Amino acid sequence: MVTVTLDRPATRNAQTPATWRALEAVGSALPGSARIVVLRGEGTVFSAGIDLRAFTPEGVDGERILVDMGARDDAGAAELIAGYQQAFAWWHDLDDVITVAVVQGAAVGAGFQLALACDLRVCTTAARFAMRETSLGLVPDLTGTHPLVRAVGYARALEICVTGRWVDADEALRLGLATSVVAPDALDAAVSGLTAALLSAPVDAVRATKSVVRGAVGNDPPSQRRLERETQVPLIRGMLGPR
Repeated sequence: MVTVTLDRPATRNAQTPATWRALEAVGSALPGSARIVVLRGEGTVFSAGIDLRAFTPEGVDGERILVDMGARDDAGAAELIAGYQQAFAWWHDLDDVITVAVVQGAAVGAGFQLALACDLRVCTTAARFAMRETSLGLVPDLTGTHPLVRAVGYARALEICVTGRWVDADEALRLGLATSVVAPDALDAAVSGLTAALLSAPVDAVRATKSVVRGAVGNDPPSQRRLERETQVPLIRGMLGPR
């Protein structure tokens, strides 16, 4: 198991392009033996989203998002965003691992999208989510819209994004955004219990099941049935042994 920690508690784990480069590097360097990646935030907040100082002319730590965007044409600006998205996409896209976000407080904007990028979300009763991009005159562009719509449906996802309102832990659980909600002092035990359960199943079956369940999101019924049987056959062959 690999644990990744957002460790900027003084800024409420606000993110910058440097954060995204580091997260992308983690995804690229995962050992082949990794089965679970747990994502946590240091302190009382999961992530307050983008460090808004990166939108100022001065920037933060040499990072100036708007200045960098303004220096490119439309295609170049879109390519820059595509690079940022890589920090978020791998949490969901990798077949070989299950990713778990541990949300102990606020997850805002890019923080919400990073939690959404994970397969599962274990939350405390203090967790709350908000998508604030539209309120800033922008759209959520860090891969969050697809998993949000998948979890809560189009109408609710649109309402959450456009209003920028808070979704508390209880509502997150009802909507399917949270996999589980526990008291803050029970968080570590809940994460340990979940990861132990995930590790208890045979690794090949877990990886195959993730691929099959993920396929159900976009497949029509006949395609999904085909995926199920074509994935199952090699697993059964493995149980039977050499012929």
